Formats: sequence, structure tokens, C-alpha cells
Amino acid sequence: MRAAVLHTIGDDKFDLRDDVTVVGPGPGEVHLRVRAAGVCHSDLSARDGGLPQPVPAVLGHEAAGDVIGVGEGVDDLRPGDRVAVNWTPACGVCAHCRRGEPYLCLTHVMTGYVMPRFLAGDLPVFGMAGVGAFAEEMVVPRQGAVKIDADVPYEVAALVGCGVTTGVGAVINTAGVRPGESVVVIGCGGVGIAAIQGARLSGAPVIVAVDTVPAKHDVARRFGATHAVTPAELGDLSAELTGGEGFDYAFDVVAAPQTLRTAWTAARRGGTIVVVGAGRDHPKVEFSPFELLFESKRILPSLYGSADPPRDFGRLLALWRAGLLDIEGMISRRLRLEQLGDALGALGRGDVVRQVIVDGS
Repeated sequence: MRAAVLHTIGDDKFDLRDDVTVVGPGPGEVHLRVRAAGVCHSDLSARDGGLPQPVPAVLGHEAAGDVIGVGEGVDDLRPGDRVAVNWTPACGVCAHCRRGEPYLCLTHVMTGYVMPRFLAGDLPVFGMAGVGAFAEEMVVPRQGAVKIDADVPYEVAALVGCGVTTGVGAVINTAGVRPGESVVVIGCGGVGIAAIQGARLSGAPVIVAVDTVPAKHDVARRFGATHAVTPAELGDLSAELTGGEGFDYAFDVVAAPQTLRTAWTAARRGGTIVVVGAGRDHPKVEFSPFELLFESKRILPSLYGSADPPRDFGRLLALWRAGLLDIEGMISRRLRLEQLGDALGALGRGDVVRQVIVDGS
């Protein structure tokens, strides 16, 4: 099969090979044909070293496809079933799973860092987060394949697999925004647009989109933002809308020191800052003990939208079916594997790219 292999962290070129095979499926695993994969900013971060990634690797973690085969012990999926990929499959037995925190389970993700999921000729190749969606086929744990209805378009299911779940989940699951509360979303890429839609679904009457790229403001308004500004304009807008008090919730989808400080300033005293973006591990953000106490603001991390994918994928698709969640509108263009480098480059430049789909059919 074909797959796009990254050999060196920081390289902007992929080695498109046609001699790649999957490893497995072993017991408890599922062999998939990839039909569509989203290009997520986390793929760019893995390529550039912002997220840890052993190489050589097949990147990509936001995908949907069809079951080709199953390993021993998998008796509830069969060839031809349509699935969306859950890149943080829960083991069901670790301390986090027992606490009802499946999104914090690292059992299968960590296995992906030590166990290659592909062979390129004789060369072992890792899959990003144990997945590797920039290939025509892949193998995932059973918990990593969530069965969906056969009429759900692959590209819709792929975006539910990460970007939609992360953004909407941050608002609904992590923050629990209630009707009447105000929201500001910093960063209007694919996940930011999903967060804006989550705020609209939650009944927020004021949804402010913040992005340094003015061209993204009209996009944000189309998906439900009531206002859209650059970071430099946010203070004046806050004074106008809240009398300078600030917003109930500030979602930082970028997760850089500057954006986290912007989110902190934008939230009211007693408000909540939700960290949605992965950021990088070396920049630091400083807060004094006094301001943490005196401002009494909460800082909440939202990994994968605090989601339980076997439950939440179906809920999000139900909202999509009802016309309440626009997922098709988040797809800006379709690509082939050969165009991955250009797509990641556009994300790195901050171009108006909401979500792109790699067509694996």
C-alpha cells in the first residue's frame, strides 16, 4: 500500500512509498482501510517537534474508514463496518479509566511510541499516537475503532475523530458552558471553529472569536461567533460588551504563552480559562500566587475535549444529522497523499485553512 513516511523531525518533505505494510492485526486489534483523514495542527506539531514523535513515522490521527479484518478476540466488528478512529483508546482497567477519565488513558498511546505499526520494506515505522492515518491502511486497538452508521460520509466521521470532538467537547464536557454565559475563543482554526459551534449549542449569547488573521473572522461568524476581532482589539470589545468585567469563559485553542495570557486577561474574576491547544513543552507562563488567589480564575486543561469517544461520537453525529452542527462546512478542500506537505505548510503559515481532508479512497 501507499503511505507518507516522515524520516526526520522538522523535515517539510514526506517520503511517499508504495511498499508499506501494516503490522498485525494482533489479538484485540482491527485492520482498517483509511477512506479519509483530516490534517490537524497536531500533525504539524509532531512533524516540527512540538509534540514527541519517534521517527520514521506515518503521521495522521484524525480518520475514518472501513474494517478489513480483525484480530483474535474482536467479535463485535466485521469486514465492511464503517468506523471513526479514536486516537486515545481507553484500556478500561487503568486508574484513569476506573475514575471515568478515558481521555487521560495513555496505555495504547504509549504503546504507539515503542511499537512500530508499519513496515516500509524492512524498515520499522511508527504511527502517530499509535495510529498513522496518512496511509491507505492501518491497524488500531479495538477501542480505537468506533462503529458508525454506514451513511455517515467518511470526511464527516474523520473530523469527529479529533477536531470536532476536541472543540465541541471543550465547551460542553470540560467547561460545561450554560445558556446565558459569555465565551471568547482564541484561535479560529478547525478546533476553534468547533469550539465556537459548541458555544452556540450551549446557548452562549455572546461568542467572541479572536484571531490574528482577519480573513478568519468572517469564517468564525458564519459558524456562530457574534463578534470577531484581533487580539489587539479584544480589550476594547470586552469593555463594550462586559463593562470591562470580562467573559465567563475563555478558550485558548493555540496554547502559547501570549495566548494563554490573553485568555487570562479576557476572563472575568472567578471566570474560567480552558486550555484546548497542545502548545509546546518548553515555553513557560508565569502567574503570581497573589493573582491566582485574588482573581480566583480557574484554569482547566481539556485533552481531547474530555471525551468518551464511544459515547460522544454518536452524540456529535446526532447533532450533525439534526442540522445543529455544521461539519461539512469545516472542510476547506480535499487532497491526495502527495499534497500533505503543502497542507501542513499552510497550517504553519496561518493561512485560512479550517480542515483539509486526505482522500484515501
